Amino acid sequence: MRVCANLPLAGRDLRLDLFRGLANWAIFLDHIPHEVLSSLTTRNYGFSDAADLFVFISGYTAACVFGRIMIERGWVAAASRLVKRVSKLYAAHIIVLAVYIAIVGGLSLGLHDPDDLNQFNVAVFMSHPLRELSQALLLRYRPVNLDVLPLYILLLGTFAPALWLMVRKPTLVLMGSLVVYFAGRHFGWNLATSPSGLWYFNPFTWQLLFFLGAWLALGGARAVHSVVRTRAVFYIAVAFIVFAFLVTMAAHSAGLGNLLPHWILQSFFPNDKTNLAPYRVVHLIAVVVVVTRFLAADSPILQWRLSAPLIKCGQHSLEVFCIGIVLSFCAHAAIETSLDSLWVQIFVGALGILFLTASAHYLTWRKQQDRVLLFANYLRPLLKLEMQRVNHEPKRRFQ
Repeated sequence: MRVCANLPLAGRDLRLDLFRGLANWAIFLDHIPHEVLSSLTTRNYGFSDAADLFVFISGYTAACVFGRIMIERGWVAAASRLVKRVSKLYAAHIIVLAVYIAIVGGLSLGLHDPDDLNQFNVAVFMSHPLRELSQALLLRYRPVNLDVLPLYILLLGTFAPALWLMVRKPTLVLMGSLVVYFAGRHFGWNLATSPSGLWYFNPFTWQLLFFLGAWLALGGARAVHSVVRTRAVFYIAVAFIVFAFLVTMAAHSAGLGNLLPHWILQSFFPNDKTNLAPYRVVHLIAVVVVVTRFLAADSPILQWRLSAPLIKCGQHSLEVFCIGIVLSFCAHAAIETSLDSLWVQIFVGALGILFLTASAHYLTWRKQQDRVLLFANYLRPLLKLEMQRVNHEPKRRFQ
């Protein structure tokens, strides 16, 4: 089979960084119980939320990066790069898990609040550390709020076998992903966690968003461009976003809930996040249709100073995500200590966002310094040879 993938033009799409940064900010705020600023995140105004966006963009960027490597250098090169990336993600997860457990355990005991140990699923680790450590290495044990990264590790780790076929028959792979999605929902497929329970993000269903993003990157976006750009599709997308907004607001407000028929609210709530309800997928697609219509890749909005913090956080998504996970519990502890003070909620939420942004800027600066140092190390032997040549030239002329 010949390669028929139609990759986007080479170069960084700042829109992906912008929304990945937005997803990281939202995930940080959503992970803090009793955080008033979390009322601003997308989960309060529609069916899908930051996690859906994160997985979708991850699939898109994985297809762009590793698909291009495979087309230019072959499947082995792409697979080896995937293994390297998955190893980095796995190491980051284990480090964050260890730091998170230490902080949750230390602060809970220091503040004499043992309830947090159970609330954040850390008590079982402290009771059986060796058993749960082995389960953590298998991605089967994780404290509360550490569910997204294991899902990403599993999806990216299994992407290499599908990538070979996807650059040749992307639509066929997407159809296979849909089959797995509906089979997973129908038969109740999921993976077990330790000591009991199932994955919060069911990989059999959430893989659909990952492969949907990959399909769009490998030519799907251009294939449906003429249809998506029609007014009919745009109005349908807007109508569904408005509908999702009304239903979500009604579900959280008793007064508004009485305005909608009970059977409508019952159909959409509780929102099935674990098994990725179909209306979450449709909502995310509708948001993508509307956003891409108004935000082009060369939009001046991406050059605004207000967009820079989000873009920087998106460019260092893994590091910012890991820092945000740890900060979220620290913010929770501060809010609990203050007895849910409104001002403390605003302060720790804003301070956390500032810290994430500062961390992203520092990582950018350090990366630039590393490049300068690498370039200097490359030039040093060349300059040394040139100096030796210059120093010996007069001697040869004198002789």
